[in-house]
Amino acid sequence: LVGVDKSYGTWPVLQGVTLVVPDEARLGIIGPNGAGKSTILRILAGTEDVSGGDVVRRRGVTVSYLEQNPEGDDRSAEAWVVAARPDVSALDDELRGIERELARPDVTGDLAKMDRVLTRQQAVLDRWVDAGGAGLAGEARAMLLRLGFEEHDLALPTTALSGGQRKLAALAACLIRDPDLLLLDEPETHLDADRRELLEEVVAEFVGTVVTVSHDRYLLDDTVNRIVELDRGRVAEWPGNYSAYAVAKELALQRQQQLWVTQQKEIARLEAAIKRFELWASIVVNERHIKAAHEKQRQIDRMDKVDRPVFERRKMALELRPAERGGQRIVRLRDVSMTFDEDPVLLDVSFDVYRRERLGVVGPNGAGKSVLGRIVAGALEPTQGDRWIGPSVRIGYLEQGFQDQDPALTAVETVRKAKAMYEGEAVALLAKFLFRYDQMRTPVGSLSGGERTRLELCLLMLSGANCLVLDEPTNHLDIESMEVLEGAVESFDGTAILISHDRYLLDRLCDRILEVRDGRVTTFEGGYDDWVTARAAV
Repeated sequence: LVGVDKSYGTWPVLQGVTLVVPDEARLGIIGPNGAGKSTILRILAGTEDVSGGDVVRRRGVTVSYLEQNPEGDDRSAEAWVVAARPDVSALDDELRGIERELARPDVTGDLAKMDRVLTRQQAVLDRWVDAGGAGLAGEARAMLLRLGFEEHDLALPTTALSGGQRKLAALAACLIRDPDLLLLDEPETHLDADRRELLEEVVAEFVGTVVTVSHDRYLLDDTVNRIVELDRGRVAEWPGNYSAYAVAKELALQRQQQLWVTQQKEIARLEAAIKRFELWASIVVNERHIKAAHEKQRQIDRMDKVDRPVFERRKMALELRPAERGGQRIVRLRDVSMTFDEDPVLLDVSFDVYRRERLGVVGPNGAGKSVLGRIVAGALEPTQGDRWIGPSVRIGYLEQGFQDQDPALTAVETVRKAKAMYEGEAVALLAKFLFRYDQMRTPVGSLSGGERTRLELCLLMLSGANCLVLDEPTNHLDIESMEVLEGAVESFDGTAILISHDRYLLDRLCDRILEVRDGRVTTFEGGYDDWVTARAAV
């Protein structure tokens, strides 16, 4: 990218961005929600035009782009992956056309014509073999199994797969093209801990260049060797992984602060001199004093101004405060089972939740974690068993897919629907959650995932709940917003149940882990690292 500008309407997203992606590089792009990280990936992929500047690609480069939220269709995962090779599909169609041509009477009755068709068939067949057509279906199947798919999942339509499975199927579709450049937009979203580790292995084994947009600090530490920070339309590059970037950025800010202070002192000295010369010139008309004042002003104008460093950017004002204390025992499940169409998801689940606990719910994709969360929150009645909730307990539930949000309402209307308030109060509240005025007036359905999550957290704050059930609360949030959420939950004077694959979040907050696997729920005392250690010892 050379001096690239990109605007949506009057809103500038990228301003003069220059970025070189070297061969076999491992780049991680970070920045706040709405900064334009996905926009850069789409420009690199060639699916989005720029408003200004140039995009230069090496001739013949193959690019695969894993989008943030791949949508499924009626095809199976295997067919979905095979369809990522349209060149092979086109050769298949051409071979079938030649076979139909060979069956025509006018060809079978003319040896010369048949010889020409057979020669063409052999040429197309050679191209099909060179393109890998002979083993494509087997390669697609092997790749999906490598990414954690079960045999029975391969035949399901992709719309019936979980979000994590669709993400993995889309990753397989990217990899089967054998790309030179792999673009990953939040690849960790919806993936459980095991599959996140598998994702890290796949990226490490990939021969080629990888550019990753991610908010997973572990993933950025393990898979990238250069950080590209995008902020206010401009990029800054930092060598090393995310941890190295965090240290180097802090040191750079300290250095910038020193330079800014020194420069401001020099500017203040020169401005004082200008005022002194101007005063003398007003008392005694003297051309020399006027020239001296002008010279001092030119010194200020010629300076390369150092921007004042921003040590802490504006963050969402999330404060979770329960409206009432609640009892000591919050929720009790006894012998709870849940079945969908005779397919058991949870079997004989029993546990208690106590006040001020921080429970982490973990397990593989499709194990039933979200189902358990909905039962605890009272959004789903179990097939059998009992759920008891304390009489003074008020549950706040953040659902994974934003099902409770009306996509036709604006953010202001959504907030006022949740709690009666004047329009100006709703606008002021949303501004504290980093919404621009134009976003407040935009239908919720057209907001980004991070913006919709911030809106959900705003509604959660208004609820005054004393027990939080948070299903993948960090999905789509930028790193600064994640840290705000972590701090708010940590200081929350109530109970929190966190259904998450975010290892950093679980490790920082949780004092007990519930593992959902094969329909059973197992309790582990201690935090996320303790659970990992206990699993490794089994």
